[in-house]
Amino acid sequence: MKNVIRETIAMSDVFEVECFDMYGNPKWDDTIKNLVVDEGLDDILDKYLKGSAYVAVHYVGLTGSTPTPNAADVMASHAGWEEVQLYDETTRQIAIWGVVSGKSVDNSASKAVFTISTNATTIGGCFLCTNGTKGGTAGTLYGVGPFTAGDKLLDDGDILKVTVTATAAAS
Repeated sequence: MKNVIRETIAMSDVFEVECFDMYGNPKWDDTIKNLVVDEGLDDILDKYLKGSAYVAVHYVGLTGSTPTPNAADVMASHAGWEEVQLYDETTRQIAIWGVVSGKSVDNSASKAVFTISTNATTIGGCFLCTNGTKGGTAGTLYGVGPFTAGDKLLDDGDILKVTVTATAAAS
């Protein structure tokens, strides 16, 4: 009988989203517990353990109303949610990671910022991927999740500031 040692790693992300009106006054904040999808987990194994071509840049995107993430979601196909592109920035916003410490890394020193361009824009959550093209279907989807308190209605000029915290833990 062989002795088997199993090590497991749990990956998780939390998005903290703050909304401000066009004058900088706080409107609301919410948290998203992100589902790291199968494609994202495969990408971690492929890049770290196998040593395939690494993509160091990740982008934050916004989902429409009531997203229903699925572990099988990929950038080219995600039936349970759509991307919202109604913001002034020309691309999805880059996640500029800080220092890895305590099995965690975040972009809190350089939050992803979105300036909403249309009144009555509904945002349901956020996602993280390797392609910066708004509405693009190329690249790798790392994860996606809905707001814990439900959809948010935004107005032209509202500003979203998104902090992403990625954590890995032995389990």
